[in-house]
Amino acid sequence: MDIRIIKEKNNAILNRRELNLDIGFKGATPSRDQVKGKIAAMLNVPLELVIIQKMEKEFGKQAVSAYVKVYENADRMKQIEADYVLKRNVLPEPEVEEEAEEAATAETPEE
Repeated sequence: MDIRIIKEKNNAILNRRELNLDIGFKGATPSRDQVKGKIAAMLNVPLELVIIQKMEKEFGKQAVSAYVKVYENADRMKQIEADYVLKRNVLPEPEVEEEAEEAATAETPEE
């Protein structure tokens, strides 16, 4: 996945950076979580402070245009962003614990 910053704006009033990105990829379209992780690593910011507002696939191309907001702190992000945007950008919780519990109960012999 190749991410290019097309436009970057520092919005001091809202304590965030606003980015327009062009994302090139091969194969399947990357998920929001994959893009979010790559942006957080690229900008060296915590994953929780990255909000992907919009991702648009370009027809016939292996490219996505995205509008991303990177907040300075979580409190300001929760004040500004709508609930549905926050829910859309929540990181999925790992299901490893649930699977381990199910496997443990399946291995116990019943009397």
